[in-house]
Amino acid sequence: MKQFRIFSLSVVLITGLLYTLSCNSCQSGKQTAVAESYSRVSPDFSADSAYAFIQTQVDFGARVPGTAAHEACGDYLSSKLKTYGATVVEQQAEITHYDGKNLPIRNIIGSWHPEREKRILLFAHWDSRPFADEEMDNRRQQQPIAGADDGGSGVGVLLEIARQLHQQPAEVGIDIIFFDLEDWGQPSFEKNLVHGDWWCMGSQYWSEQPHVNNYKAAYGILLDMVGGSNATFLKEGYSMQHAPGVVEKIWSIAARLGYGNFFLPQSGGYITDDHVAVNEQQRAPSVNVINLKRDTNTGFASHWHTLSDDMRNIDRNTLKAVGQTVMEVIYTEK
Repeated sequence: MKQFRIFSLSVVLITGLLYTLSCNSCQSGKQTAVAESYSRVSPDFSADSAYAFIQTQVDFGARVPGTAAHEACGDYLSSKLKTYGATVVEQQAEITHYDGKNLPIRNIIGSWHPEREKRILLFAHWDSRPFADEEMDNRRQQQPIAGADDGGSGVGVLLEIARQLHQQPAEVGIDIIFFDLEDWGQPSFEKNLVHGDWWCMGSQYWSEQPHVNNYKAAYGILLDMVGGSNATFLKEGYSMQHAPGVVEKIWSIAARLGYGNFFLPQSGGYITDDHVAVNEQQRAPSVNVINLKRDTNTGFASHWHTLSDDMRNIDRNTLKAVGQTVMEVIYTEK
């Protein structure tokens, strides 16, 4: 999702060049030693459970808005949040896109303890890209992608967190949002660029018209492409601009838990993603946890926006590192 130096919804500043990007994975699965002085307070995050949630999404087929697979997967996500004790609200609307077509959006919002004033917002996009426009073979570029990592991984991690919240509630209110229509930005094979904000349409819609009037959260965490092998999570630019303290909190906890080989203390450029609108509308100072690469042409993992974005790329070690870190962040809140 996002786009490369044109990546669906992402703009990355790398060595002085502005890029639009999407997301994906990369880094070693081995956990570093946990600091002896740190005692974890969060429940044990199950990477196997998160993996199964991703597999279920992929089994529906490409979750392209307006398709039967998209509708069925949306019903599944809404049902799972309700099963795990959330109060669920859905936003449904139509958006006129870059090509003049009206596309449906379905934002799915689950809230735990909606009466609590202090809230943490967790979010990911659940749609998958209708174009494999990073395929080398242009005959395959108009095929939709499975989106196991780009979309599916963030949702899978959040569903496992939702399952844990049902078993052991956090002390603060939690909102999980699955944003729609994130990854339908104009494909790179179209030569006539239509100017506009065509990425992250669901988060733009919610940020302007939240499900609760004057919604505010203490902070937000976006998970995008958080399932790939050898993932490297760098400190993304808009995150540092709007929520530097939250970035440091997440990266510090990751290091204490022994996941410093995933959460690297390095800058990763600016990515246009779902957290941008959330930050701009001041709903929550939000951080993007996204797999960024310095050794690929796109700045993302090699399977980004290709037909190779399938379950072969999903690594339980990465899911564990991200999921346990995010859970520790929210369970330490008072």
